Amino acid sequence: MVVVHTLLNLETAQGMGIYNLSPEIQTFIDAHSVQNGQILICSRHTTTALAINEFEERLLEDIKVYLRKLAPANQRYLHNDLHLRDVPENEPKNAHSHLMAITLSSSEVVPIISGKLALGTYQSILLFELDGPRQRTVSLQIMGE
Repeated sequence: MVVVHTLLNLETAQGMGIYNLSPEIQTFIDAHSVQNGQILICSRHTTTALAINEFEERLLEDIKVYLRKLAPANQRYLHNDLHLRDVPENEPKNAHSHLMAITLSSSEVVPIISGKLALGTYQSILLFELDGPRQRTVSLQIMGE
């Protein structure tokens, strides 16, 4: 069995964004010739999240509206009382981003079958930027043969 790890780095845009990571993840799998196993995808940030869903423009907008209804940025949050915490000078008020992230997931595990991500026809591995723009890192670990 082989175990291979890498970090996927990306620069995200302003505010909230949804990024399809499937092509980069498949490229990583191809580079290591793993035919059968699984890949662990893990976000390394508290204001990003991962999910498996359809990467379709109108659905992505629906998801953003849904998340903003769950955790509106203009609500009162204790985490945003920056004067009560030891934080860097440019710390954003981003409690809503943390709350959105915990409604999703910070990791996904996907089977690898015959060298390909075993996803359904319309499924993609999505990274949710909830507090951009930022430099983000996603951990990828293949286990298989």
